[in-house]
Amino acid sequence: MDENLAKIRHERSKKDFPGLSLEEGEYVEFAFSRAKICLLLILGGMAFGIIVVLLAFLTALLGQEMIDEMGRKFLFIILLALLAAAVIMGMVALMTYRGNKIYVTNRRVIQLVMNSLVSSSKNVIDLPSVEDVSFRQDGILQRLLGFGTLRLATVGDETTYTFKYSDISPSDLEAVSELVSDAKKKNKKKTD
Repeated sequence: MDENLAKIRHERSKKDFPGLSLEEGEYVEFAFSRAKICLLLILGGMAFGIIVVLLAFLTALLGQEMIDEMGRKFLFIILLALLAAAVIMGMVALMTYRGNKIYVTNRRVIQLVMNSLVSSSKNVIDLPSVEDVSFRQDGILQRLLGFGTLRLATVGDETTYTFKYSDISPSDLEAVSELVSDAKKKNKKKTD
């Protein structure tokens, strides 16, 4: 690749992905996140929780004609607490969803995994160290909705990095495999 184009792509990647610590001349080729179906499930779960709380509140109010003013205030406080809990859990799930990414640069693969607000990990793999790139879909639901598990196996200690619920297209998977292959060829030329 032309050196000027590589510098431009490096600067653009630094601007677009400020949280990544890119090396000089390194730029992002692909950025993958969790499948959109996960986002829909989170939003659907949050909406379902809010609807259930509101229906329970209405049922309690309509079923109890004899509730005095103090009882209504108490029910209202419970309603607000349950609604706040549903919204907070939804927001935490959204933040966790957005915290899961995998970046493929011209030199490395950077995987950011967030399991909760207090549990996260970052894995960095040099492209020449990647032995195998694969994508697996288990079951008809994953095949119909187009998501699955991206798997990167490394050379040597046989560490396997997985990125579940990913919606990587077959053409993107092929391009990532090609990047790995090209990086291995360049690395082999350097050592020869």
